[in-house]
Amino acid sequence: MTKAAELAKMGEVLTNSQIGGRRNIIINGLQIVSQRGTSFSLSGTADTFITDRFLISNSDTGAWTASQSTDSPTGFSNSLKMDCTTADTSPTFLSLMTRFEGQDLQHLKKGTSSAEKTTLSFFVKSNKTGTYIAELRDIDNNRTIGKAYTISSADTWEQKIITFDGDTTGVFDNDNGNSLTVQFYLAVSSTYSSGTLATSWGSRVNANTAVGQVNLADSTDNEWYITGVQLEVGSQATPFEHRSFGEELLLCQRYFEHDDSEGSDNYRISMNKGTTAASYYFAIDYAVTKRAKPTVTVTQAYSDNFVLSANSSSSGRGHMGLVSTASGSTDTRALFEFTWTADAEL
Repeated sequence: MTKAAELAKMGEVLTNSQIGGRRNIIINGLQIVSQRGTSFSLSGTADTFITDRFLISNSDTGAWTASQSTDSPTGFSNSLKMDCTTADTSPTFLSLMTRFEGQDLQHLKKGTSSAEKTTLSFFVKSNKTGTYIAELRDIDNNRTIGKAYTISSADTWEQKIITFDGDTTGVFDNDNGNSLTVQFYLAVSSTYSSGTLATSWGSRVNANTAVGQVNLADSTDNEWYITGVQLEVGSQATPFEHRSFGEELLLCQRYFEHDDSEGSDNYRISMNKGTTAASYYFAIDYAVTKRAKPTVTVTQAYSDNFVLSANSSSSGRGHMGLVSTASGSTDTRALFEFTWTADAEL
């Protein structure tokens, strides 16, 4: 074998045959983007995005402060933190998840005889040592595979590496819908833990979902952190793929975007109203074309007695439509101050 061939082969081994380009399927695995805020109180039953693309699903399992934290391993700047504020010794369900469009997963060759293995790696820290479960869930075909990992040392950052077999059954839909979920379990009831852990791909059975999972909710002393989350093709974990904040933000904004106002610095539009009643239309271009037509929320902070609202019929994936209806016979100038969000999450 020539020297050039040896180097090419080495590159294939180190990058799982992906020379250049992106390796990490996860968006915001660094936990550096948190457009909705940096701290959230969680209780009852709700699904709540914390850092962008990472969603906590809580079903009446204790109460929590979930936040973007600066506690992180060397070489990283942020993590996602779960802090138990009300204990629950009889949990129902608590997990952290991130979701993926089917059209971004076709290279996994799922549902074919050439289905690729995937490797999930991440850094995790908790005072609660023991067994935790991570899962890949095929939403299109209701199939799952789960693996256990162990937090061995309390309050110590540890890297975990889990390799999942490829699934030769059930192709992912080639569209912009939710096809795959990566799920980290934190607490479950016997409904999800009374069977045998499904370490091979198969139809989802609740009892086999999170067998052996510790109860992170059993004490208000409990905390759990995660960062450096990477999912890549192949059976070998490679070093975490760091992307710039700007690039990560644009990837996140495909799913959620807001006006980025701070304090009283709201988004502003001004107009001159004529002497007859009329509807006035505006458009705001998004930074990134959205995954689907988003749900737009407009919160008006100030106007000169005019009401501004989102106009669905004039909105699309690339822009937000706004409308204001003005009445009266006075020719006047109107100033609108408002904030907005556009949500196209999976």
